[in-house]
Amino acid sequence: MSQNTFRKNVITLMMGTTIAQALPLAFMPIITRLYTPDDFGVFAIFVALATILGAIATARYEMAILLPKSQEDAINISALSFLILTLFSFFIFIIVILFNTQFAKLLGNAQISLWLYFLPITLFFIGIFNILTMLNNREKNYAIISKATVLKSVILVSSQLLIGFFKSGATGLISGQILSHLFANMGLAKGIIKDKAFFNTIKKEKMINLAKEHKNFAIFQTPHALINALSSNVPIYMFSSFFTMSVVGFYAFSLRIVFTPLSILSSSVAKVYNQKVVEAYHKGEDSYQLTKALLIKVTKTMIVPFLIIIIFAPQIFAFVFGENWKEAGIYTQITSPFLFLNLLVSSISFIPSLVGKQKKALTVSIIHLIFSVLFILVGVYFKNIYLSLGLFTLVYSLILWYNLNWMLKELRVRCVAKKDIE
Repeated sequence: MSQNTFRKNVITLMMGTTIAQALPLAFMPIITRLYTPDDFGVFAIFVALATILGAIATARYEMAILLPKSQEDAINISALSFLILTLFSFFIFIIVILFNTQFAKLLGNAQISLWLYFLPITLFFIGIFNILTMLNNREKNYAIISKATVLKSVILVSSQLLIGFFKSGATGLISGQILSHLFANMGLAKGIIKDKAFFNTIKKEKMINLAKEHKNFAIFQTPHALINALSSNVPIYMFSSFFTMSVVGFYAFSLRIVFTPLSILSSSVAKVYNQKVVEAYHKGEDSYQLTKALLIKVTKTMIVPFLIIIIFAPQIFAFVFGENWKEAGIYTQITSPFLFLNLLVSSISFIPSLVGKQKKALTVSIIHLIFSVLFILVGVYFKNIYLSLGLFTLVYSLILWYNLNWMLKELRVRCVAKKDIE
């Protein structure tokens, strides 16, 4: 893939993602006046649950879709992912029916009880979205991915606005999340499932063999993804238990506002980078220099926006979203260092899978989770939310910096080894 093609693919994805992410931002001043910080707190708990369970719903086999040279193998890995997803979603459905009340008490919020019943279908839709995105990414259907992303955002915003005008509470926020994935999946499916030949290539024996061949995704990537999701969302659960639902809402809202523009860049670059780095790695090209150049470009692009966030976040939040949301701007100031580093790491997070270092990535994530909980508890002990956020940011930043360095080092070692063999 030439530099021009790479740039074109990134721009294609970024255009769709930019439009998709700009829509919620454009309407957020209205949305923040329809929903309270408490509503965003309930919404945050639901999304956190979906994120954590969604991280393991396919046993991470969808991450292997890019790897096979054979299209038949890729389709069978997709079918394997779908089967695991279906079984897992049904399992969660049974658990929710049996233990709904207990889970609501554990989460410290009675309002979440009703929405727990919608968790299994949400997991299913998110899993389908991830599988179809990977398949389209493999086929370089970047325009289709872009259109589906825009459609997802349109449905999300319109649902949240429409329902919010007529019904109070978190109903509109959560309903929009569910419906947006449903419609986006329809758009993504068109680019892949074109005829019956797609299904004819699916073989039980092939799926079993591929499950064994790529078992490291289930053994290491799945717990790794779970730990990562827990690490990212542990503040939401701890804040809901030890502080107020408004605190949860402020924290979740601040992350949502900052992650929106960040994901415009990181998700688009990562999708194209994953495909290109695999291609370069298999061809014996210098994938280390490719990665290094990418990180430099991302840093140059995002350094100024982050400086603005660090200095002016509270004032921006108060002016745009209303004085009630100024507190969320303060949270954004505190967490901005780890958000910036997370942008860099997430762009190249495919490297452990590429070089077979899933076990090390898992170990680092476990350490991250343990220290995150401990450091947040220090702030809880002193009943100080700012201290909790500051210590969480410190731990997260140090772990991300370490991740960035060891992944680059491993990739460089592999590139040198490949050249020596050749």
